[in-house]
Amino acid sequence: MSRIITTAEVKKHNHKDSVWMIIHNDVYDVTNFLDEHPGGEETLLDSAGKEASQDFEDVGHSEDARELMKKYKIGTLPAEEHNQAPTQPLPAVVTCSNLKWYILALLGAIVIGVVIKKKLAA
Repeated sequence: MSRIITTAEVKKHNHKDSVWMIIHNDVYDVTNFLDEHPGGEETLLDSAGKEASQDFEDVGHSEDARELMKKYKIGTLPAEEHNQAPTQPLPAVVTCSNLKWYILALLGAIVIGVVIKKKLAA
């Protein structure tokens, strides 16, 4: 059974010695992850003591990162404090699909540019 932790309790853990945050209604203690976080400790400290679901999703974390975060989960918000936003993160495939289309569009533009340049040079 998961420990119930209130938002008020999470707010107390907003400094380098104790970094808690809320992601999708779950509470994480990432204090011991500060030095290992690929984005640097400042990224985590900016979300310390707060609801950080949107910040977490905006970065587009990988499935490996989502798996790793499980070891830092220490509890869950009480039901009456749950965020009204969807509690499940978007699959990594969805967050990466737009990037795929941007890359394909860029490659297409480069190919078209090369073809036009060769035609004009001939």
